[in-house]
Amino acid sequence: MAKTKDKTAVPKYNPQEIEQKWQQYWEENKTYQPDLDKAKRPYYNLLMFPYPSAEGMHVGNMYAFTGSDVYGRFMRMRGLDVFEPIGLDGFGIHSENYALKVGRHPREQAKKSEENFYRQLHAIGNGFDWSTKLETYDPQYYKWTQWIFIQLFKKGLAYRKKATVNFCPQDKTVLADEQVVAGCCERCGTEVVKKDLEQWFFKITDYAERLLNNIDRLDWSEKVKIAQRQWIGRSEGLIFTAPVKGSDLKIQTFSAHFEAFCADTFVVIAPDHTFLKKLIEDAPNKKEILEFSQKIINKRAQKGYTEEKEPEGIFIGKYIIDPVGNGDLPIWVASYALREYGTGIVKCSVHDGRDFEFAKKYGIKLKPVLFPKDLALKKKVENLEICYTDMVNGYLSEPSEFAGKRAGSVRKEILDYVQGKEYAVPEIQYHLRDWLISRQRYWGPPIPMINCPKCGWQPVAEKDLPVLLPDVKDWKPKGIHSTSSGQAVESPLASVESFVKTKCRNCGADARRETDVSDTFLDSAWYFFRYTSTDVKTLAWDSNRAKKWLPVDMYIGGAEHSVLHLLYSRFITMIFKDLGLISFEEPYAKFRAHGLLIKEGAKMSKSRGNVVIPDEYIKKFGADTLRMYLMFLGPFILGGDFYDTGIEGMHRFVKRIWTLFTRISNSKFPISNESQRVMHKTIKKVTEDIENLRYNTAIAGLMEYYNFLSKQESISKEEIKTLLLLIAPFAPHFTEELWIRIKEKSSIHASQWPSYNPKFLTESEVTIIVQINGKIRDTLRASLEKSENQQLIEKLAKKSRKIKKYLNDRKIKKVVYVKDRVINFVVV
Repeated sequence: MAKTKDKTAVPKYNPQEIEQKWQQYWEENKTYQPDLDKAKRPYYNLLMFPYPSAEGMHVGNMYAFTGSDVYGRFMRMRGLDVFEPIGLDGFGIHSENYALKVGRHPREQAKKSEENFYRQLHAIGNGFDWSTKLETYDPQYYKWTQWIFIQLFKKGLAYRKKATVNFCPQDKTVLADEQVVAGCCERCGTEVVKKDLEQWFFKITDYAERLLNNIDRLDWSEKVKIAQRQWIGRSEGLIFTAPVKGSDLKIQTFSAHFEAFCADTFVVIAPDHTFLKKLIEDAPNKKEILEFSQKIINKRAQKGYTEEKEPEGIFIGKYIIDPVGNGDLPIWVASYALREYGTGIVKCSVHDGRDFEFAKKYGIKLKPVLFPKDLALKKKVENLEICYTDMVNGYLSEPSEFAGKRAGSVRKEILDYVQGKEYAVPEIQYHLRDWLISRQRYWGPPIPMINCPKCGWQPVAEKDLPVLLPDVKDWKPKGIHSTSSGQAVESPLASVESFVKTKCRNCGADARRETDVSDTFLDSAWYFFRYTSTDVKTLAWDSNRAKKWLPVDMYIGGAEHSVLHLLYSRFITMIFKDLGLISFEEPYAKFRAHGLLIKEGAKMSKSRGNVVIPDEYIKKFGADTLRMYLMFLGPFILGGDFYDTGIEGMHRFVKRIWTLFTRISNSKFPISNESQRVMHKTIKKVTEDIENLRYNTAIAGLMEYYNFLSKQESISKEEIKTLLLLIAPFAPHFTEELWIRIKEKSSIHASQWPSYNPKFLTESEVTIIVQINGKIRDTLRASLEKSENQQLIEKLAKKSRKIKKYLNDRKIKKVVYVKDRVINFVVV
């Protein structure tokens, strides 16, 4: 590139010096601190609440945080008042287990982790508003977490009951269904066991229909919406009630696929169903039934258990009298029957694959009433050779009122018919279960409830909040112990008499505090409200600010929280709406799930020893280089593969930009038409790519633009500014430094994002291929005006020295011209 008029020496690129300088400047000058009360164009840009891993932030965290920050910086430069707060989700098992590992009190460890994590968060250069930071273990935060618990209790949405729950032997606490993956604790991977314990629950099932119905209108990543639909799991069906023959007992069965109800010939019950013991009280083979049931229960508890290929069962010697007239149906305990599905008891028929296989194995009578149109297949169904299950396209033979009709077309009519005959009642059921909120650990907000022997359970008076977590020495988890009423899981707080003993607020009698703490997911279900007003001591948040800033405009986080944090925060927001605290019921206007970062083809994990901590890379290359490298690895929503060698290439690119712009800081060259076209094309591409989180292709476009500029004889001030502005969201420090070097007065991050002019996007010239007898011999550039005229294109082509050589007095038989693309000389 030719030298410019500015011949100042190129200073060495020192990222550590530059980045520390600008981080300090931004915080001191409140660059990223919008006026939460007076902002005219509020835009709430939020990254998913981080918990402060004691080992510190890894590049997987930085990948997510940077992706969110790039979007926030982009929207700020488009004229919006962007609010990007930060804090720490520091309560919970993750933090407590690390404290156990290092032998340090969780409170002490939290402060160390906080200091380290905040240091790293400062170093990555995000545009955080540090004035509103919060930590969930701050009493002024968990005071309001406890207040929320009390509001749910008052509304009848928090209750205590004995239930079969998931218990993690490793973490020595109960878990919500959402925290169990393939039978194992989602945090530590230990297989959970089922225990009948008394616990606190939130009635999230009361909101199942709203949670499900709202999904269609959410502007969220589709995979997250699918996960929530499946987890909520709405099933519309019928509840059939039937007497047990020869007893006073009645059985309720749920059927989601009831179209072929006339085919039911037997009943199965789950081996762990609580009703089973009543059914077999007088059974002669009671011992055998219990032994079989326990065998199945034990199998299911095994790690890596999958349903056996061949179902097992045992007949209990009892029958139901079928209300629809199918006679007496035998009751079996079956290995494939699940207590969680429907009522845990199912009427079975030939038209279900597992039922069909089970009946054939044990010689149970089958009776088909649903058939395909194909006569050959129909014969096989009649002969019980195949299992036919198509409840949409199959044709019914019974009952007579629907004989010959396609099942899928008469579903509603069958529903009405069965109800009219009083065979069954309609029922909507969900896979979703109430949120188990109790945790028998130390490091969390104490549940603000008191139990009085006379008055029962009651909430702590709101004026007495927060219920402070006592600073005790013996804070380690205790596990299960036996009581007079059965088993219980003891919380560490149970042994702290000064905490446990209290007075009833109603009658003044001696009472006991609840000693469980609440699930950490309650802490994070409302944090985005608190960010808007962390200084408020009399309310959870400022209602005027919440009205101005919420719901969150853009939320970025991991899809692994689809049925945990994302579902719970929707539930809590709906409760706030019903309490009249807010006017909306969905917390996030837009949510995008980021991809997973791996290391050289393998998932990062401590066991593999391939977890990458960003500190050493920031020290060596600078945060800007690491930010750009992470965003260049692949599509942000898919993730990427981290290689050490790759970051060196990105660092060279950053230094080239530094060198280019420090050499031409006083450029006064005008911009050419071709440069205008390339510049506006780049603006359009980068703008659209950032809008759609295609950060990798946006950076690729910037690299192309740099290559173009580096080859030019001269570069205009407009081009210099444009490139810096386009890079700024990705590399905030060195672009800020270069912005000042080209004599700009305000921060580049407060500057206006460049806009493109469509008139410059149209090509002014075209490249035309020149062929001789169909073979490419040359190309030529021509204006769009000239390309309209074939004769002019022929003249231009014939002037080419390459083409003259091939023509060389040969006779041109024909000239074929495809406008703007190719001209072919046919010669002999």
